[in-house]
Amino acid sequence: TWPWCGCGAAGSASRSPATATRSWDGAAERQVAKKEDLVQAFGTDDQTEICKMILSKGELQVSDKERHTQLEQMFRDIATIVADKCVNPETKRPYTVILIERAMKDIHYSVKPHKSTKQQALEVIRQLKETMQIERAHMRLRFILPVKEGKKLKERLKPLIKVIESEDFHDQLEIVCLIDPGCFREIDELIRSETKGKGTLEVLSLKDVEEGDEKLE
Repeated sequence: TWPWCGCGAAGSASRSPATATRSWDGAAERQVAKKEDLVQAFGTDDQTEICKMILSKGELQVSDKERHTQLEQMFRDIATIVADKCVNPETKRPYTVILIERAMKDIHYSVKPHKSTKQQALEVIRQLKETMQIERAHMRLRFILPVKEGKKLKERLKPLIKVIESEDFHDQLEIVCLIDPGCFREIDELIRSETKGKGTLEVLSLKDVEEGDEKLE
């Protein structure tokens, strides 16, 4: 922001960079930027070129009210993502957005306007784990692996599996299990590479949850 562009005023980039109006107590003073000031700041005193530079490289200034509204919306968006991805690990029931918002306020979470809501949601989940029962809802998968690679590959998959719900080993090794969603890509790549495309991975459900919302006491 340049001093003659009206610091803190929304839409200041649309004004002429050489002039601006500053008001206080009902009075107004017209400020004119000196030619040498323009050259020092922009490398030219051509007002058309300067305006283009401001429009292409300048930062849009917003009012405190607009900024507050944006942060409130981001706060709710983060809470919505957390509520959609997480459950109480004991009951497998999801939390409502309102309860997640309350929990975020309890830990005094501060929204970071220049960071994506998805990244912040993952950060919130980590922080909430310290104060409440919460974790990402598990995915339910089915692996079908060739006999030759099946037993060996199972041992490598074990650290990535939360719960093995069923296991059948006849002509092929078939496993139905629950995993943390963050491990899906690693599991998929492992099966593809170790079985050379002969193994299959099927997603049975994206979220292993019980019906009904969890109550936060």
